[in-house]
Amino acid sequence: MTGKGRYYLLMILATFLFAGAFVAGKLGTATFSPVVMTFLRIGLAVLILFPIMAYKEASIKIKKEDLKLVFILGLVGMTFYHLFFFSALKYTTASNASVINGSMPIITAIIASFVLKEKLTIRQSLYIITAFIGVLTIITNWQFSVLFNMDMNRGDLLMLCGTISWATYGVIIKKSNTSMSALKMTTYTLLMCVIILLPFAIREMIVYDSLNVPFRDYYSIIYMAVFPTVMGYTIQQASIKALGPSTASLFINLVPFFSIILSMLILKEAINPLNIISGVVIIVSVILFARSKASV
Repeated sequence: MTGKGRYYLLMILATFLFAGAFVAGKLGTATFSPVVMTFLRIGLAVLILFPIMAYKEASIKIKKEDLKLVFILGLVGMTFYHLFFFSALKYTTASNASVINGSMPIITAIIASFVLKEKLTIRQSLYIITAFIGVLTIITNWQFSVLFNMDMNRGDLLMLCGTISWATYGVIIKKSNTSMSALKMTTYTLLMCVIILLPFAIREMIVYDSLNVPFRDYYSIIYMAVFPTVMGYTIQQASIKALGPSTASLFINLVPFFSIILSMLILKEAINPLNIISGVVIIVSVILFARSKASV
C-alpha cells in the first residue's frame, strides 16, 4: 500500500471514531449533565495530551500574548461547543446531530466572509444556500409549518448553535497569528475549558452526586476522550500533513454516514428517510463548496 493509501485508511478510521462520539454522547446524556460530561471528557483528554505535548514540544511554556487566544478558544470552541453538543443530544437523535454538524464548513465560510472578509463566488453562495436548505429540512423534520409556529426541535437548534460555535473557533484560529503548534494550542485550549468549567462541575458533582454511578456509565466518557479527541485528532493532524488540508477535510463528510449507521445499530434510532436526503444535500454541497475553493 502506498503512503497516501495508508493515510486514506487512517482518515476513514478517524471519521468512524468521530462518528462514534455522537452515539457515545447520546448514551452519556442519560446519566451525566452537559457540564459534567464536558468536564470529564475534556479533563481526561488533557491528562492524555499534556504529557504527549510536553514530550514533543521544546517547551511547555505559553507566551502571555497567547493566553487571551487560548482563553477565547477554550470558551467558544470547547466549552460552548460541548455544552451545546451534549444539551442537543438530550432532545434530538445522534444521527440528526451529526448531519447538522456536517454543515460546519459552510457555516465557517459564512462567518469568515464577514470576519476575514473572504469573498464568496456566486457558485459558492449557491452551495451555501443548498446546504442551509438541507439543515432547515432536518430542523423542521420536513414540516415547514413549524417555522410559523416556532415549534422546531430544540435539540436540532442547540446542535446548530454548537456548530456555529465550532465554526467560530476555526475562524478565530485562522485569524490569529500565533506561533504555537497545533498540538500545543489544542492542549492548552482543552486545559482552559477544564479551568472554565471547574467550579460549575464541582458544584454539580456535589449537589447532584453525579459521580456516584456504576463504572460502566463512564465508558462513553472514556471513549469520547480517548478515541475521537486524542486518537482522531492525532490521525487528522498527521493526515493533513501527508495529504493536504483540502483532501483530508473531505473525509470528514463520512462522519454523518457512519453516525447514521451506528445510531441505527447501537441506539436503534429510526431514521426519517427524508432526512437522509437532507444529509446527502448537505454533504454534496460541502464537497462541491470545498472543490470550488480549491480551484480558486
